[in-house]
Amino acid sequence: MSFIKVIKPGFFTTIQDRGRYGFQKWGIPVAGAMDEYALRLANLLVGNNQEEGCLEITLLGPTLQFNMEGLIALTGADLGAKLNGTDCPLYEAIWVKKGDILEFTGVKSGCRAYLAVSGGFDIPEVLGSKSTYVRGKFGGFKGRPLQAGDQIPVAGPSGSWEKLRGLQIPVEFRTGFTNQINLRVVLGPQSDSFTKSGIDTFLNSTYKVTNEADRMGYRLEGPKIEHKSGADIISDGIPLGAVQVPGHGFPIVMMADRQTTGGYTKIATVITPDLNKLAQAKPGDSISFQAVSLEKAHQIYREYEGQIKKLKEYLENTKNTVKSTKKAMILRINNKEYYVEIEEV
Repeated sequence: MSFIKVIKPGFFTTIQDRGRYGFQKWGIPVAGAMDEYALRLANLLVGNNQEEGCLEITLLGPTLQFNMEGLIALTGADLGAKLNGTDCPLYEAIWVKKGDILEFTGVKSGCRAYLAVSGGFDIPEVLGSKSTYVRGKFGGFKGRPLQAGDQIPVAGPSGSWEKLRGLQIPVEFRTGFTNQINLRVVLGPQSDSFTKSGIDTFLNSTYKVTNEADRMGYRLEGPKIEHKSGADIISDGIPLGAVQVPGHGFPIVMMADRQTTGGYTKIATVITPDLNKLAQAKPGDSISFQAVSLEKAHQIYREYEGQIKKLKEYLENTKNTVKSTKKAMILRINNKEYYVEIEEV
């Protein structure tokens, strides 16, 4: 069986895909990757479907041993990855073989990295997703963050994945990091619950990410946002990126593991592409907000998806220009797997 063994688990490492949609009406959160752009790029590099589960690695990375041969790709944060003691590049399809060790030496930039493996992780889906929801103890690998000694099954790669070796994401498609992040928002759905002064404060102030920032939500500190007559409302649905403002007046941006409903006023909603930037923010980073129209938000999202489509086409065209007479195969003999390359001579 092909698998990845966890030597050290790191701070918080889980399996996430693009989320578990369609069940919020029953109180089941969506979960999924915090930085879905990084997840999708990692999967594209190794020939997976963009929806496939990856390891989401937060701040302090794990130490992993590969009991397999295949391709991996790291995207997102630079956590000081090393493969067999040598620097492991980001945004590149890397060949690993049985016994190789991947470790992380510390945060250089960003907060969350994503590790994709060719073929994906061979774990069951729960309600149509491999995403881990830790509070509910389901999905992913045993419904929890990885632990030392875990052996994560890896499915065999398919297709012409040998042509992907060495593929790189062009620099213009890679995520850049800064500790001063501007988030574009659409005001509402309860922006009328705030005074004009409160909305002006929200849009013209700089907030700091607190230590209470996790997969459920990012609590921010800074100038208080003024309500007209209190923060409580009849509970309603919470979209991804909703900016709740409880009675204390400080904003909370709701993230992947957010609850499905809540009873606090929501002054705005962060647009989808910008949530990837927030997912890479660390405590102490600065956050500001900029209002855009709903029409502008739709335009930005179309451009975002167009960029990913353009990158996918680039990678397809690039891999198809690689000339190779080799064919890669995995042979299974007596329940053991062997990677072989066959070349015509």
